[in-house]
Amino acid sequence: MSQSAVAQTSAETDPTRSHAVNHRFVDANGLTFCVETRGNPEGEPVLFIMGLGAQMTLWPEALLDRYADEGYHVIRFDNRDIGLSTHLKDRLEGHPVAMMARSRVGLLIPAPYTLKDMAADAVGILDALDVPNAHLVGVSMGGMISQLVSSLWPERVRSATLIMTSTNSPRLPMPKPKLIWRLAGVGAKGHDEASVVGRSLDFWKLIQSPAFPPPEDDVRERLIREYRRSYHPAGILRQTRAILATGSLSSLSRRIRVPTAIIHGKADPLVRPVSAEQLKYLIPHAHLELIDGMGHDLPEPLLERFATISLSVIRASS
Repeated sequence: MSQSAVAQTSAETDPTRSHAVNHRFVDANGLTFCVETRGNPEGEPVLFIMGLGAQMTLWPEALLDRYADEGYHVIRFDNRDIGLSTHLKDRLEGHPVAMMARSRVGLLIPAPYTLKDMAADAVGILDALDVPNAHLVGVSMGGMISQLVSSLWPERVRSATLIMTSTNSPRLPMPKPKLIWRLAGVGAKGHDEASVVGRSLDFWKLIQSPAFPPPEDDVRERLIREYRRSYHPAGILRQTRAILATGSLSSLSRRIRVPTAIIHGKADPLVRPVSAEQLKYLIPHAHLELIDGMGHDLPEPLLERFATISLSVIRASS
C-alpha cells in the first residue's frame, strides 16, 4: 500500500450548506481518489464509505452535516471505479449471472480486485489525509468494506456503523429475483441520460423504503445530477465482481472488537434482514437496530435516527 500526497485541493463554499466543504484528489494504492471533507479538521474523523455503484454524493447532506454539527471531521470519497476516482479498464471474464451462481457454491471467481483491495483503499486514503484512525460509517458494500478494515486494520478504527449490509455469506438469502437481473446488468439498453435515469429510477422504486417513499421528482433530479457528474457502468460490474470474488466475511467479522452499530431495514429486498441478525450473532457486543418500513436506501425521515444510533457508538469509543 502506497502512502499518498494531496494531488489537488480546492475549497467550496455554498451559502445553502451548513458547513464549508473541501474537495481534493489524493493518491493511494496506485489510484487517485476524489475526497471531500467538512466539519472540524481537529475533530475526531468519521469516514463514510458508500455502497455498490454509488458515488459519494449519495450520502445525504443533512446526515453528513449532523456529524459536522457535533464537531467531527467528516470525510467521504468515491470508491475506485466510480464517480471521480480512478476508473479501471480490466475486462471481466464470464457472464455475470454465471459468476453469481459460482459464488453461491463457493467456487473461485476471477476478478480484477476484491473488497480487500477496496478496504486497503480506505486505509490508504486515511494515510493520505494523515489520519491515524477513524470512525467508520459504511452502507451496503461500504459496510462490508468497513468490516474488513475493522478486522484487518483494527488499529485504524475507533468504531463502526454498519448500515444495510451483510457478511456476504453465500448461505444468506439472495436478493429478490428481479433485482438479481438488474444487478447483473442484463437487458440494459441505452447509455444516454434519459435511458440511464429511467432505468435507475425503476431500480430505486424496487429497493426504496416502502414506509418512507421520497417524491419521484426529487429522486429523478438526484439521478440526473449523478449521471452528469459521472457515468461508468463498467465500474459497477467490476465492483459487483469484487463482492462475488471476496466471498464470506464471517470469519473476519467475528474479529471486530470496536464499538459497533448495525442498522437494517425490515423491508430490505436487496440485503435481507437476516443478514443483520447474522452480523449481530458474529459481533455480540454490537447494537442492532431493525427498522420497520425501511428498504435499501437512506430516507430523509430516518436520517436523525441513523445519526443518533451511530453517534452513540462513536461516543462509547471515546
